[in-house]
Amino acid sequence: MAKIVNITEAVSIALHSMVLVAKAQKSQMNATIISNITGSSKFHVSKVLQKLVKDGFLLSQRGPAGGFVLDSPPEEITLLQIFESIEGKIIISKCPLNKVCPFGECIFEDMTMIMTRQFREYLEAHTLADYMLPKNRKIN
Repeated sequence: MAKIVNITEAVSIALHSMVLVAKAQKSQMNATIISNITGSSKFHVSKVLQKLVKDGFLLSQRGPAGGFVLDSPPEEITLLQIFESIEGKIIISKCPLNKVCPFGECIFEDMTMIMTRQFREYLEAHTLADYMLPKNRKIN
């Protein structure tokens, strides 16, 4: 089955890892724990976490008692910032192929532009703090 929106494994790992680290608060989460919880390979989790450290979202401490903690309060880190750290800036364009349309007028019209804008706005409107709420409490 085809998907309209495709979230890469790296983005999924990044978003889930950041929420797990945020929920752990002062206690450090390490790549092994995150890997076990997310079901992702420890190597891939480690690679994503190091990118998040490099981009200033996490602080890391090596060693047996080491791990990761947030470098900013969870309410200051948006899902968009995390997404763009891994995938690069979201570009809003009319054509999904980013080229001149052979039909003169795109058969997709503004659909991809609207969907991309809505996706970007959703990510920008949500912070890590939104996912630290009790399970029975819904967010918009």
